[in-house]
Amino acid sequence: MSPEAPADPSRQPVTDPLNPPLPTADAAYWEAAAASFDEEPDHGLRDPAVRAAWAARLRSWLPSAPAAVLDLGCGTGSLSLLAAEQGHRVTGIDRSARMIERARTKLAGRDAAFHAGDAAEPPVGERRFDVVLVRHVLWALPDPAAALRHWAGLLTPGGRLVLVEGRWGEADPIGLPADELTALVEPLAVRTRVESLAHDPALWGREVADERYVLIADLPRRHTEVVDVHLVVRRGDEEAAAHDPSGPGRAVVLDGHGPTG
Repeated sequence: MSPEAPADPSRQPVTDPLNPPLPTADAAYWEAAAASFDEEPDHGLRDPAVRAAWAARLRSWLPSAPAAVLDLGCGTGSLSLLAAEQGHRVTGIDRSARMIERARTKLAGRDAAFHAGDAAEPPVGERRFDVVLVRHVLWALPDPAAALRHWAGLLTPGGRLVLVEGRWGEADPIGLPADELTALVEPLAVRTRVESLAHDPALWGREVADERYVLIADLPRRHTEVVDVHLVVRRGDEEAAAHDPSGPGRAVVLDGHGPTG
């Protein structure tokens, strides 16, 4: 649900069946699409059954409220609204100013804020979040691995990535298969799980045959960082440079507890 990628890429306009267009780089496309964006069942969640299906899933994916949720590629704010209704504090980012306007209207009076910006590098400053929620965005980014690393850095210790993705089409499929996304996320997380979403037509307002899933990844409760042979250890107000004899590429915890592996 984003200007970086269609919220349902299987329904993007196709002029050549063998080479479906990717309007991901065309900001004007998404500005024009904002007015009708919510007409798709899984975009606007106007059908009570579709809305209830997404609300139930979201409740099972997010931690207990209140949590700080960063919704990247938020579109018109439909998932943001569900999260806010469940008691979470929501920040939404989308490249389309018109999408953001609609999200602000949709969540007026809620504990939510929306900003225009790039989902890959959201303009949130030094803020940190309990959850980064992303639906149908990652597959269309030029460097998904870099985006994931950046998003992991926006999480509080023990925070969670909730990534709704898929792979669509037959002749020339597009998207990100679950096994590929899992391989990208596992180095960042202590736990990952994949939940298929293709078998539940209530989520999409119709039967689907594509690969659709959510990957949920819990990050470590202490931040780790891969460093070179030098490690800076902070103890209180003192800093000391220590040499790591194991060589470069060792994972260390920057909280005074030393190497972890």
